[in-house]
Amino acid sequence: MKTPALGAARIAWDEEGTAHAPAFGDVYHARSGAQAQARTVFLEGNGLPARWAGCPDFTIAELGLGLAHNLLATWAAWRADPARPTRLHYVAIEAHPASREDLARAHAGQPQQALAEQLLRAWPPRLRGLHRLDFEGGALRLLLALGDVQELLPQLVFRADAFYLDGFAPDRNPRMWEPRVLKALGRRAAPGATAATWSVARSVREGLTSAGFACERVDGAGEKRQTLRARFAPRHGQRSLADDAPPAGSTAPADASRRALVVGAGLAGACCAAALAAQGFEVTVLDRRPAQTSAAVDASRLAGIFHATVHADDSRHARLLRAGALHSARLLATLESARVPHDRSGLLRVERELDLAAMQARLDRLGLPPDFVQALPPEVASARAGVTLARPAWFFPGGGWIAPIRFVGERLAQPRVQYLPGREVAALRREDGAWQALDAQGRVLAQAPELVLANADEANALLATLQAAPLPLARERGQVSSFAAPVPLRCALAGDGYAVPLPGGGLLCGATRQPGDDAAELRDADHRANFERLQRLCGLQAPEDPAQWQGRVGWRAHAIDRLPLAGPLPALTIASGTRLDQARLLPREAGLHLLCGLGSRGLTMAPLLAELVAARIAGAPLPLEQELVDAVDPARFLVRAARASSAAGAAAAPATSPRSPVA
Repeated sequence: MKTPALGAARIAWDEEGTAHAPAFGDVYHARSGAQAQARTVFLEGNGLPARWAGCPDFTIAELGLGLAHNLLATWAAWRADPARPTRLHYVAIEAHPASREDLARAHAGQPQQALAEQLLRAWPPRLRGLHRLDFEGGALRLLLALGDVQELLPQLVFRADAFYLDGFAPDRNPRMWEPRVLKALGRRAAPGATAATWSVARSVREGLTSAGFACERVDGAGEKRQTLRARFAPRHGQRSLADDAPPAGSTAPADASRRALVVGAGLAGACCAAALAAQGFEVTVLDRRPAQTSAAVDASRLAGIFHATVHADDSRHARLLRAGALHSARLLATLESARVPHDRSGLLRVERELDLAAMQARLDRLGLPPDFVQALPPEVASARAGVTLARPAWFFPGGGWIAPIRFVGERLAQPRVQYLPGREVAALRREDGAWQALDAQGRVLAQAPELVLANADEANALLATLQAAPLPLARERGQVSSFAAPVPLRCALAGDGYAVPLPGGGLLCGATRQPGDDAAELRDADHRANFERLQRLCGLQAPEDPAQWQGRVGWRAHAIDRLPLAGPLPALTIASGTRLDQARLLPREAGLHLLCGLGSRGLTMAPLLAELVAARIAGAPLPLEQELVDAVDPARFLVRAARASSAAGAAAAPATSPRSPVA
């Protein structure tokens, strides 16, 4: 799915304050009132709030978010209900998102204005794709899908307990009501799901019926003489999403039985632990290293950058980085900078090949808005950076830097997370439905039904104890350098290397890339290499005295295709005749998951991919489109191996495959 420009909604307001959509010749809500329509048509039409009472999770999907009246009415009902679900997931698709200004006008002076203001503060740039917005401390999660419903809906993975169908009239917005769209709803309906809409058009009733819903017309209110209510009652033989992919949204265990084990307490492991805890899991984190300290380098003086990128073809890699950078920025907005030093006021990436005109042409072609990325001439970029830049630069307003050690500590300190440092896992074993982490003497360190390996390339040693083939991961050493002298740099800067102005003065830059190098000691030669890149990047020079140089050494692991591994491990044994042409269809090893291979973009991608792994474990709506889920699926290498074998004239699939995650 590519990223053409996403048009904003054109809204006209009449003298009574009713919002009109001139492009569709329709109104956004009944003149009797948006909140009244939301309550009577959509909440009552789906039996809410009674149906969600006592549920740990409940998922609502809306087609046609519009001005968010239904979302805000549902949010208010959820807040007011003492029997509300622990977690409310709200999936909303909108092809023409309203501007912040129109949303503010629609809700000014209305009962839900305070909630609308929270929504406005989190409102994302106008970018196609999925945007995960968290409210109420993460208990209410909005998965906002911006784009055409016929393109996006097939890419969304969720199970809905209730559907709100609130697009413009079928004769004015036919794309939303076409049979294939309604059929897709049936394939994403949880058992007993309901649907409601103000439209009783015959085409809508027939479309829902063919999708497996039993429809009923009921007396309406206001201008609507009748409204439509439906319940999912599929006929024998009708297919659901579960026929093609692991289920999401209806098979997750209750909170009391949710337990998970994470191996690795770096960025990936810490983010996974926090994401699972937010889904109601009790999480144990094991790490062979002692607890992180600031003995060698003050943790507050270490920094790493996060930002998106702009690719000519808007590749899967670019889209992953875009989604990850936006998610990281939203997460940082909830963290106190005193506790986790960070800056999300923008990052400049110096362009080394394109001129300014070509950069702007790329932005125009990809439809990327200025509140996400801008192409700046050298003089403007230099003024923003505080240093002289010889080339134009991409400016990412939501990019920046973060202190990774402090961030990891904050993620590990979340409620429901137990962090156990100094525990080296030597082997894995599955017994009585639980994964056990064993030490070198075979003693059980911890166990849980769900296990996430988030220990980079060290995961291969543990997979070997299960007779699984190694993951296609490469390891490289990296050294960053820093000094305390004052610098004029005002924001994070990237290009040939990167540079970050540190709190209280000083600068950090880096980093070296040294495959196959296991040396842990700092090297002056590597400091010099980093400082030479710094001078090429922005003209800044480090102090001449090596005694003023500081730094840190770490190791990155990346997959051979430079995309992370995030998701359930393929089954250790795959039966003869299993289709190997789509990763999403392959059987999985129950309860065993991966998050590794993040390379140098851990701060950009770890928080979002941790949410992906946690959502797959919990059965919650996935925060990425299916195409991007496939791109990071560990099973993709099995598919590629099968294709290569077929192309070479070998059998399409082996009779058995006892070692599944192959390169």
